[in-house]
Amino acid sequence: HTHPLSEVFVFARGERERQFAIDLGASWSGKIEEHSPEQLSAIIDTTPVWKPVLHSLENLVAGGKLVANAISKENSDIDSLLSLDYQSHLWLEKEIKSVANVTREDVAGFLSVASSLGIEAEVTEYGLEEANAALSEIRRGGGKGAKVLKIADR
Repeated sequence: HTHPLSEVFVFARGERERQFAIDLGASWSGKIEEHSPEQLSAIIDTTPVWKPVLHSLENLVAGGKLVANAISKENSDIDSLLSLDYQSHLWLEKEIKSVANVTREDVAGFLSVASSLGIEAEVTEYGLEEANAALSEIRRGGGKGAKVLKIADR
């Protein structure tokens, strides 16, 4: 593990997801709109909406970095960006960065670290014909862990 003393802070919309984070070893877990117990140096946003971007920026230290790791962002709450305030969200050299693609090497590196730490994912498999059900469950915030589409039997 490259940063063994790093604390993990998790923001999640549902109580079940917040408790799951604590069960997995997070130091703290709170609602997306909450302030973390301390300012953070980096936050990864994996949500498909905009409000968490603003809340994340409020939780960063000076020079902190927000990484948006979502395939796309919906427009359902895009108006929340109108409340972007320079002093609260950007001042003191905060950064926003997007990640376009995760590479095979990124995944291999992550799996190596996860394996060395004994981390095991909780996975739910779906057949390809169940893809819409899996996406609906993710959108509703249902279930724990990863969702995997099984394309073919091997």
